[in-house]
Amino acid sequence: MDTATATDPELVLASISDPDGFGTVFDRHAPMIFRFVSRRVGLDLAKDVTAETFRIAFERRDAFDPTRGNLLPWLFGIATNVLRSHLRAEHHQLKAIRAEGNPQAELEDADARLDAEAAGPILAGALLELSVQDRDTLLLFAWTDLGYEGVARALDIPIGTVGSRLSRARKVVRRELRRAGWSIELEEGVDG
Repeated sequence: MDTATATDPELVLASISDPDGFGTVFDRHAPMIFRFVSRRVGLDLAKDVTAETFRIAFERRDAFDPTRGNLLPWLFGIATNVLRSHLRAEHHQLKAIRAEGNPQAELEDADARLDAEAAGPILAGALLELSVQDRDTLLLFAWTDLGYEGVARALDIPIGTVGSRLSRARKVVRRELRRAGWSIELEEGVDG
């Protein structure tokens, strides 16, 4: 099999009889999983969470349903579950980010555009207020290209639940930004 042109399902199925073939799956998707995880728990812990994600995926590769096509939602779902066991570290990191910043930081221009660095502590505070499920949904949606359907598959929830969780999360983020004196509109549109 030409691993460069093989689809994700083909690679996973082939790795059942040739375990070394799973390395291509890792090479193909580990950078995206690592980026997502590192934004949640920092670089040090991200290495461990990424490794744990692929260890679990390897062990469960025979349970992957090839009719699902894209492997990323499955991998992001595993990563999210692994992250749940590391929530204490994430919680402490968000608290530290919130404590670092000044919520009344200067605005870049008269249109009140948010400076992402200045908004970081406020957003970290908002993330701390979300339930674990709402936080997972929001961060999967914001930091990956999965869209509503992909997030639903990653978390194994109905697409309507994704919309509900994102709506709740947006309300919390808006409230915290307003408390800090920021004015921002968050998109409510459905991303299919």
